[in-house]
This record gives sequence, C-alpha cells and structure tokens, in this order.
Amino acid sequence: MLRALFQSKPELKTLREIGLMREAGKLVAQALRLCRAMAQPGARTVDIDRAVEALFAKQHAIPLFKGYAGKVPFPASTCISINHEVVHGIPSPRVVKSGDLVKIDTACKLNGWCADAAVTIVVGEIRPEWRRLVKVGEEVLNIAKDEMPRRRWWSEVAMRMQQHAESNGFSVVTQYVGHGIGRIMHENPQVPNYVNREVKRHDFRLEEGLVLAVEPMVNMGRPDVETLRDHWTVITKDRLPSVHMEHTFALTRDGVVVITADEEPAPASPPSSMAAPPAPAPITVPPPPLP
Repeated sequence: MLRALFQSKPELKTLREIGLMREAGKLVAQALRLCRAMAQPGARTVDIDRAVEALFAKQHAIPLFKGYAGKVPFPASTCISINHEVVHGIPSPRVVKSGDLVKIDTACKLNGWCADAAVTIVVGEIRPEWRRLVKVGEEVLNIAKDEMPRRRWWSEVAMRMQQHAESNGFSVVTQYVGHGIGRIMHENPQVPNYVNREVKRHDFRLEEGLVLAVEPMVNMGRPDVETLRDHWTVITKDRLPSVHMEHTFALTRDGVVVITADEEPAPASPPSSMAAPPAPAPITVPPPPLP
C-alpha cells in the first residue's frame, strides 16, 4: 500500500538546487565506485560499509542510512544485500564469494542536500541466467531515465518498466518503491516501479524540477518478499536472486540530469566474465576503528 505520507504534491527543485544535489550525487557515486573495488571474493561486507562511512566523514557528509528509524535503528551507512536478499541487508562479517550478486545502496547529505543510489555488483563468474537478470535490471532503470522526458504521468513510465521486466520472464517487487528526494532523503512522491489501480489513483505529473530516487528491484522468480528477524533484511520468498539498481534523476527543460552519475566511467569488464570492474584509481580512505 502506498503510504498516505507520500500522497501530497511533489516538491520541485530549481536548477540551482539540482546543481547542489549533484554535488552530493558525485560523492554517492564515488562511494559506490569504492564499493565496486572492494567487493571481491574474501571481502567482508562490514569492511565495505566502514570504508564508505569513512569516505563520507572525510568529505563532511552525513550518511543518511545510519540510525534510520525502524523497529531498531539501521546500524550502517550502506545496505548490502547478497543474492536472494533484495534490499536493506545489514553489513556484517559475512564474506563475499565468487558468483555472488552484491547489491549496495547508500545515500548522503552534503551541504544540506541529499542523493541516493544503488548498484548490483557481479562478483567473479555467475550463471548465465543471473547475468541476464542483471542486464534486464539495468535496462529497467534506463527505461525510467529515457521515458521521463517523454511522458506526462509517472504511471506511464512505471508501466514500461514493469512490462520490460515481465516480458523477460522476471518480476518487479511491489512492496518497496522509490521516492522523491531533496533536503531530506524521503520526500513526496512515492515512486513505484509497477502499475496497478492504486498507483494510478495516486499518480503524479512529470514536470520540470521533479527529483526522484528511482530504484527498481527485479526478481528472478515471484515478486513476493519477506523481512528477516533483524527487522531490516528483505529477501525473496522463493529464495531466488534479485537485483536492485537506483539513481537519483532530476527532470529539467533539457532532459534528465542523473544526479548520482559517476564522473569516472568504470572500465569495461572482460567479455568472458561479468566480474565487477575495479575502481579507476584507488581511494585511500582508512576504515574507522572497530567499535
């Protein structure tokens, strides 16, 4: 169900404000580049999280996930979810293995403005069907970017996102959606990646100044998910893998600005492997000490 909190009018941004959000987005992109470099076989997810937290601290940015309210406050600066974990995975001493799909989501506030993004990182060699799932997930997110300037209502974009996932034999998670973003991480409106009667009832117009964190979650099997006893980690009920991609998009007169785009494109992976690309340059940020 779409929460009533998000049923009011979206908060539009000026070009100046979008520019300020872009600075936060660059830092989020840098953090995810660091994650790509670290997400190798043998890495502990808690060490990846600590490195991101240190990077944000060095740049005087606020990690928006840490302490986020729930039944228990979220304890980390990143959500790291592996394979059949969909979103909101808690970093731990768990070790990344070859063949894993590692989803990393993070967000920060820099100089009063927020940005939020997520990637699915392929570690080593994976099964061909998992590789196809990653490709389709990336395509679903790109559909949102391409269609936002062309459509009048968000439901028209969401319908095309859902259709692409389902036409490839996959499903879109419906229990979790994207959101508006700006001065705070979660603003109006809610941003579903699917369409039904309720979504159409709470539809919103696509207009200049709209800034959205669009984050499709695409499952290999059914869309049904459940939450573990840690009160945060969401997994697929059928235990089949899921992918999660996210960018913060701003709609302007000249098209879509990808707030969280990386200024340093990742090098292409070798054709025989879907291994996560290394960072173009090492980022020497020491992790904070163990608590």
